[in-house]
Amino acid sequence: MPIALFALALGGFGIGLTEFVIMGLLPEVAADFKVSETAAGYLISGYALSVAVGAIAVTAALTRLDRKKALLGLMILFIAGNLVSALAPSYGLMLLGRVVAALCHGAFFGIGAVVAAQLVPLNRKAAAISMMFAGLTISNVLGVPLGTMLGQAAGWRATFWVITAIGVIAFIGIAILVPNRVGAEQKAQAGALRTEFAAFRIPQVWFSILITVLGYGGMFGGFSYIAFTLTEVSGFSPSTVPWLLILFGVGLFIGNIVGGRAADKQLGRTLLILLFVLSGVLVLFALSASSQLMTIICLILMGFFGFATVPGLQLRIMAYADKAPTLASGANIAAFNLGNAFGAWLGGLTLAAGWGYTSPLWAGAVVTLCGLVVFLLAARAQRGEFSRNEPGALLPVK
Repeated sequence: MPIALFALALGGFGIGLTEFVIMGLLPEVAADFKVSETAAGYLISGYALSVAVGAIAVTAALTRLDRKKALLGLMILFIAGNLVSALAPSYGLMLLGRVVAALCHGAFFGIGAVVAAQLVPLNRKAAAISMMFAGLTISNVLGVPLGTMLGQAAGWRATFWVITAIGVIAFIGIAILVPNRVGAEQKAQAGALRTEFAAFRIPQVWFSILITVLGYGGMFGGFSYIAFTLTEVSGFSPSTVPWLLILFGVGLFIGNIVGGRAADKQLGRTLLILLFVLSGVLVLFALSASSQLMTIICLILMGFFGFATVPGLQLRIMAYADKAPTLASGANIAAFNLGNAFGAWLGGLTLAAGWGYTSPLWAGAVVTLCGLVVFLLAARAQRGEFSRNEPGALLPVK
């Protein structure tokens, strides 16, 4: 594999770390700025909403720009946002830094995937793209727990200083290692952009977006306040939270692989089963959170089934928007993060209402069940959703 892919993967690692590490540091950040748990949660939902906006708006704005220059510009935005977070003297500036860093998230992965595919022969494009996204996966498995551990030992600002440094290294790597030729054949794409937007005339594309918001948002809502659940309900000490997050990361890493393989075989049935089981896992977690053993089991299962849905959810919208999948795919990345924001917001409301630290898990289960209902309605509207002759995804929409 070209060494340039490692630079892209490093950028993905830093971006993934920025998004998720705040969850393990939420108690420390809330205490430092003297804000409530609910207000601290806005650092999660604010980031997610910015990703949702940036995934479409920033990608569309950069369609005419050379892709290498676009990636470098996005990394500058990423570095600036994390630098503001590391230096922030107030909660408001911390939130601003999160928003700025988030704007590059969706566009980086969208444009980076195209660049990765251009770096290799035709028969290795999928492997190249998966390698770039490996940075995001590794950030969850190792980066987030280690970042949480660093933040607890040296202060949460130290974690954001390290993330800023990762951004600088990734910028240098992309500048040196990614060849200029990746953008050489790029043309002005005003007409192509209009074609991409035409995909949103397909009802199943909107069904897919809503399923993603609800199906993924439910899991994320339960996970957003997991540090409080682990310490206040399960009785774990704050120092054990990073190690528990590693278990969650292992679950999501394996679930992402297994879910992708299952979705390649039977997408509709895979999503049906995963959404149903995920809602059940969230209920089980809420009921058994006072048991440390059951908490560990449910944490792994939540990671597994929560992220096992991701490949299928992405595959579904691309199948229905097969004539113009680029912007639809970006919209689904926005949907994932809109789900993140919605889940975190709803979980925060349940905490503010005084319903206890397991209430975000209950809310997440309800939201995931709503995603399952929408999926069933979409499947009923589209005959053949559960057909055995699915070619990995769905039959192309005519």
